[in-house]
Amino acid sequence: MYDSLLKKVNTAIERLRTFEPETEPYYLCYSGGKDSDTIRILAELAGVRADIVHNLTTVDAPETIHYIKSIPNVIIERAYYSDGTPKTMWNLIVKRHIPPLRHMRYCCSELKEFGGKGRLRVTGVRAAESINRKRNSGLVKIIGKPKTTLKIAEDMNLNYIISPSSSGGLILNYDNSDSRRFVEYCYRTTSTLVNPIIDWTDSEVWEFLNYYGCKANPLYQCGCKRIGCIGCPMQGQKGMQRDFEIYPTYKKAYIRTFGKLVDYYSDETISKPSSTWKTGEDIFNWWIGIDPNQLSFFD
Repeated sequence: MYDSLLKKVNTAIERLRTFEPETEPYYLCYSGGKDSDTIRILAELAGVRADIVHNLTTVDAPETIHYIKSIPNVIIERAYYSDGTPKTMWNLIVKRHIPPLRHMRYCCSELKEFGGKGRLRVTGVRAAESINRKRNSGLVKIIGKPKTTLKIAEDMNLNYIISPSSSGGLILNYDNSDSRRFVEYCYRTTSTLVNPIIDWTDSEVWEFLNYYGCKANPLYQCGCKRIGCIGCPMQGQKGMQRDFEIYPTYKKAYIRTFGKLVDYYSDETISKPSSTWKTGEDIFNWWIGIDPNQLSFFD
């Protein structure tokens, strides 16, 4: 392992030790991707307690689920509605009356980010992943009760910035004792994330995993650059189209679900998309970018 990476490894380990809760384990967010494998191994190296948790989206690739189940001690959780019904991508689309979109990713908040309430969460977020991640994330990010949180941060004379994202939040980039006390005070009542590899590059992640003998999710060996949900709009339309060539069963499930949207918008009292959609396949073709006549859902 190169000295530069070894230094980052030691820093990440110290970060995890600094913020470790006194009374309970970390809630380690585990997607089955390379970054979550990295924080999983780092937590073990740091000797900190951590519940390794995968939140089931119901549209994870089968290879991803198989890989996650091969990792010891991973807890698989799923989201539920208030009446006890399990949340799935399929009933969520019907409930929301619109497919998940790049600018409307309700599926992430309801299927992936629901877990760990009142817990200190560890994620594999890295600034190098995207411009938005670089702008909106730091070593620690705290969302919720902004006025109270800001007042505490100011009283403690902490060095922080306000996240420019729509969800807001307070970002810390220092792991000193004041930061620890602040996080300890806030995490039970706010959504608090610790991102120990925020400053790592892709190549450093792979070097680290190779050094520790982690083969990672097999989808990477198939040419995937990122591990996400089947049909995730964040990968772009070419990526979506590729997904459904590989997983035709999921294509059928989306089309069947979109057919229920057609039924919903057939109600004369409902505001309708300005389109000529007749079937779920019409919506599906627009969604993955092969319908040139429809520009947006509400055109």
